[in-house]
Amino acid sequence: MNMRFERMERLKGFEMPTVVKHGIGVIQYAGEEVKQLGVTKVLLVTDPGVKKVGLIDPVAESLIAAGMEVVLFDKVEPNPSINVVAEGTALYQAEGCDGLVAVGGGSSMDTAKAIGVEVVHGEPVLNYEAAEGKKPLEKRIPPLTTIPTTAGTGSEVTQWAVITDPQRQFKFNTGGPLIAAHLTIIDPKMHVSMPPHITAATGIDALSHAIECYTCHYAQPITDAVALLAIEYVAKYLRRAVANGHDIEARYGMAQAAMLAGLSYGSESAGAAHAMAQTLGGIIPVAHGPCVAAMLGPVMEYNWMGEPEKFARIAQAMGVNTHGMSLEEAAKAAVKAVYELVEDVGIPTLDEQGVPADMIPRLAQEAMNDPQTVGNPRDMSVKGYEWIYRRCYNLEPSTL
Repeated sequence: MNMRFERMERLKGFEMPTVVKHGIGVIQYAGEEVKQLGVTKVLLVTDPGVKKVGLIDPVAESLIAAGMEVVLFDKVEPNPSINVVAEGTALYQAEGCDGLVAVGGGSSMDTAKAIGVEVVHGEPVLNYEAAEGKKPLEKRIPPLTTIPTTAGTGSEVTQWAVITDPQRQFKFNTGGPLIAAHLTIIDPKMHVSMPPHITAATGIDALSHAIECYTCHYAQPITDAVALLAIEYVAKYLRRAVANGHDIEARYGMAQAAMLAGLSYGSESAGAAHAMAQTLGGIIPVAHGPCVAAMLGPVMEYNWMGEPEKFARIAQAMGVNTHGMSLEEAAKAAVKAVYELVEDVGIPTLDEQGVPADMIPRLAQEAMNDPQTVGNPRDMSVKGYEWIYRRCYNLEPSTL
C-alpha cells in the first residue's frame, strides 16, 4: 500500500491538557493561578538572560505573595542537555518542591518538562526518548506552569520536550499528554524586552510550526484551523513586533500565534525543517529559532509540490491576493511570501550562523534519520535534504 495512505489510515486524535490563560498584564495573577494547582513550593526554571533582565521578578513576587516558597534554578542553556536536566531534578528533590514554573523561551519550558519526567519516574529522561525501543511516559509530571517570554516555540502548550544528548551529539524528543504543562499564562508585557533579532527568529519558528503541521501527513481539521490562524497572525504582526518592540498589539498577536502554532502540533510532529534544525542543533550549538528560520523557505520550495492546494491556502493566509493565479502560481506565491518575510525581519543565513557548507553531506544524512522526516508532505531522501541545504547556501538556483 502507498505509504501516504497508510499514514492516513492510522488513528488520529487531539488532546489539549494545558489550560491557557492570557491577557495584557495578567502576570500579576500567576501566584493565584499556580496555587490553585495545589502547589506550595515551586522550582522556578529559567535561564541567566531572563533572570538578568528581571523578567522572573514579577513572577516570583506573585508566587510569594500567594504564600508559596520559591526555589530558583537559573542554569538553563540553549539546546538544554540531559546534564542540565539532571541538575534541576536534583535541586527539585533536595528542596522538596511540589511544582514547577518555567519562565523563558522553549529551552526553559523543555527543561522544566524534562525535570518533571525525571521527578515522577525516578530515572533519567533519556530513558523516555520517543524512539523505538524506549519507554513511553507512564506518569503525569508534577504541576507545571509555563510563562513564555518569547513568541516562538509554542512549548507552553506542546506535548514535547526537546533535549540534547551531548555524547551522541543528538537532540531527542520525549513527550505525550503526560508531559504537557498543566497551565500556561501568556502575557505580552513579558515579551516587550525581547530584542529584534530574537523576536524575528522565534516568530519565524512559530510560522514554521504552523506551516509544517498544516502541510504534514499528520494534519487534521482541528490542527489545520489553529495553524492557519497562526500563519495569518505571523504575517500580520511579526514585522511590527520586530520594528517596534513596545507595540503591545503586535506582541499580543505574536504570543497568540506561537501558542496556536504549538497547538497545531497536536500530539504528532512536523516535517523537514524541524528534522533539519533539530539534528543540526545537536551537532553545532546554534539557536533553534534562527536555524529553522533560515531553512523554512528552501524547505517550502522543495515541498510545495507535495501539497499544492494547502500551499495555495498558505499564500492567502500570508496576505497574498491569489485571484487569477493558477494552483501552481498560488502555491509558489506562498514560498515567495515566506522568503520575503524572512528577509524583511533580518534572519541570518546558516553561513552567518556559523554552519559550514562542507557539512552538508553529514547534516543531510542526520536529517534523514530524524523521525520528523516521516511527516514531510513531499517524499524525502538524503539527496532531497542535500538539495535543500545547498539551496540554503544559494548553491542551487531558485525554482520559483
